[in-house]
Amino acid sequence: MSQQNINSTNLSYSSNIPVSEVYWSLVEKADKKFSKIRDLPYYERNRYDTYFYKVFKVYTQLWKFQQENREKLVEAGLKRYEIGEIASRIAQLYFGQYMRTSDMSYLSESYIFYEAILTREYFRDGLHQHLNLANKQLRFLARFLMVCLVLNRREMVHQLVNQLKMWLDECKRVFQETDFKEWKLVVQEIVRFLKADTAFMNIRPLRYSLVLDPRPDDLPHVSASVRSLKLRDAILSSYHHNEIKFSELTLDTFRMLQCLEWEPSGSFYQSSNIKTGQNGGPGPSRINYSQDIADPSLPPNPRKAILYRPSVTHFLAVLATICEELPHDGILLIYLSASGARNSINAAENINRNFQSHTISSDATSASPFSSPCNSPNPTLGLNKGDCMDDLGGCLHFGSRGNRGLNSIYPSDIIPFTRRPLFIVIDSDGSEAFKAIKGSEKGEPAALLISPSSTIPIAGTDFSRSPSGSTFTIFLTASLQAFCLLLGILGSENEMDTYTEAEKLLSSSLNDWGSTLATSDNLDPVWAQVLRDPFLRRLLLRFLFCRAVLTLYKPTFNKKEFLPECMPSLPDSLLPTSTICRTTVLQMAHIFGATDRFILSEEIILPENRHEDMEVVAPS
Repeated sequence: MSQQNINSTNLSYSSNIPVSEVYWSLVEKADKKFSKIRDLPYYERNRYDTYFYKVFKVYTQLWKFQQENREKLVEAGLKRYEIGEIASRIAQLYFGQYMRTSDMSYLSESYIFYEAILTREYFRDGLHQHLNLANKQLRFLARFLMVCLVLNRREMVHQLVNQLKMWLDECKRVFQETDFKEWKLVVQEIVRFLKADTAFMNIRPLRYSLVLDPRPDDLPHVSASVRSLKLRDAILSSYHHNEIKFSELTLDTFRMLQCLEWEPSGSFYQSSNIKTGQNGGPGPSRINYSQDIADPSLPPNPRKAILYRPSVTHFLAVLATICEELPHDGILLIYLSASGARNSINAAENINRNFQSHTISSDATSASPFSSPCNSPNPTLGLNKGDCMDDLGGCLHFGSRGNRGLNSIYPSDIIPFTRRPLFIVIDSDGSEAFKAIKGSEKGEPAALLISPSSTIPIAGTDFSRSPSGSTFTIFLTASLQAFCLLLGILGSENEMDTYTEAEKLLSSSLNDWGSTLATSDNLDPVWAQVLRDPFLRRLLLRFLFCRAVLTLYKPTFNKKEFLPECMPSLPDSLLPTSTICRTTVLQMAHIFGATDRFILSEEIILPENRHEDMEVVAPS
């Protein structure tokens, strides 16, 4: 609504109705519209845009009305916390729209409103007298924390954590009869999250930076006969027992979310200001923000649906909706990270056989689309009643193991959606089962990146999972940090020159590998069609680095269970044993003084312009 329309509305109201009545009427109208949009799903592409703009229009009018009539409204009894509630609702609207669209400008606007609430202390009045106001303040701090985490404003994150602790202690002192157990858990979650996601893990932006990463226009072209797909949507879901998370954002999905976005133009990477405290503790912020982070020259971010502990029906509903709305030139990324269940039988052969049998038998023997092959009288299936849940060879658990069918995702759940282009990343000890998707597609060959089936050994730890999250996911989102964690290097301020050197080497090497792929005569079209997409290209190249490192790393050398796989296969010129890959791994290891941690099959001569003091390195 334009300012002129609002002013004219105010004039007409002022001559007929008291300002306070107009205000409360607008509040009621805004509350009704907000309640309708609050619980709408984030994953549908354009269906709810109209709802957002309608409710936002009402809140814009309400906000301007209270600004222009603040004095009269205060005289009529308006409280500061009521103004804060309006600002908080607007911030929630902006954040919700960011979650629907992945448009960073909405996230920035959400931050601005939350920051105004913080600096103007809207919820302080009466805070010690009213439990309801105390809870409003705590909820506000938790929501603002989430915005700051995603926006990567770490100084503000640490400030808010301290305030949250302080207010929680104060609330427990004032309201002694109230149990604040849930808020204690919130504090524990964010502290644990920040302990894992240290400043060292953010020594460079996880988002795609035009300062550090190749510009899309500069990416090498592949054959003109191959179509070029763009990453338009992504489904990100992670669930592990006792997983590091804040609210419903797990550490692994948090990293994947950032990895699939553009670094805003107002966020400039300041290499000279990057510092980490001892053991990777927080140091000064690496980002200098401008007020307006929108950059019309950047393509839109891929939309992302973040699912926490989804039921199978919810996962399939989201997947079906996104596939239905996927643009003709688009590809959908599916990232699933969860513990898995495996059988001793050949998973790939079993899944192919049983998926086809299930499809045929359900059509021939049952009128219900939800019938199980276990109930089929067809003796050719060769299934026992007890095999009902295990007949598919493996699955991922997204909830209690007691209800595998309800909380588990099988490869056969995804196969029907291979009628659209899919880029699938599976991070699980049961990942091998999902190799069976290859060859069972229903129209579009899928691209698969499959994690090792055994936990990657981290130097100096005995965790079943890395204390910093999944090592495979870290390799895909922050390769240099993953390499350092593998070697037990946690980072310190004195080593920043070393990290800078290693980052330049890794970036240069991955760009060379990308050129090798683009010019390869035997590159599978499944990979060729995504090489022009900067996000998917970067994931693929980092996967190659992960595979090369783990292949040559002594603790995992010649052990298949510790090696990631991709399907279809990539050209032999970039196999881990190729000279180009072994040279990069050796150079990286040499920078950190860790050449004795890797095994090389033959002598490699390091390029003179990289390390003039080292001519030949013999195998360990």
